[in-house]
Amino acid sequence: MKADLIVVGSHGRTAIGRFFLGSISNKVLTEAHCSVRVARGRIEVDPIPSRVIIGFDGSPGANAAVEAVAARNWREGSEVRLIAVADPILPTAIGLFVPPVTSWVDEEMKSESERVKKLAGESLELLRSKGLEAEIKVFAGNPKQILVEEAERWHADSIFVGANRFGSRIEKILLGSVSAAVAARSHCSVEVVRHKKTSLTETV
Repeated sequence: MKADLIVVGSHGRTAIGRFFLGSISNKVLTEAHCSVRVARGRIEVDPIPSRVIIGFDGSPGANAAVEAVAARNWREGSEVRLIAVADPILPTAIGLFVPPVTSWVDEEMKSESERVKKLAGESLELLRSKGLEAEIKVFAGNPKQILVEEAERWHADSIFVGANRFGSRIEKILLGSVSAAVAARSHCSVEVVRHKKTSLTETV
């Protein structure tokens, strides 16, 4: 079919649900040539604005995720948060007691935060031009945990992450370590976006 998107349902958060997600959805996530959405939802009596999180690092994959969100029609008042997760730079035990080392670590994290925020400028403008309320937040830690925790804390409806084009073997490793982990642990829908030159506009 040359599909643009594969949608698979989640079996829930029970042990057997996670097993099926790991054995089926994980394979679809890593093997598919198009975007894949692991869908979790709720039955709404009254439609409300959506809350969307996008994993952002300035890479082509992250930009594709931004474009996928911008290409869809969202309810008025919908919000988007770009979540950037920087690897924490931890000084050694000795370094903790040496002020210059601690200061250097703080400066490096601040510099990384500013770099990512600068990269996000065009993405934020694109999302806002579509009528979405958009902002970026930068965290230090493990992206597998941060994306899931922030989605739960903010009551997000979905998480979008991009599949970077590093080559099939490396991409599968990266997807297995981050995207599939987020898809398995999240309470909301998770969509792994693979960029295509043409796409369909969808209503969400």
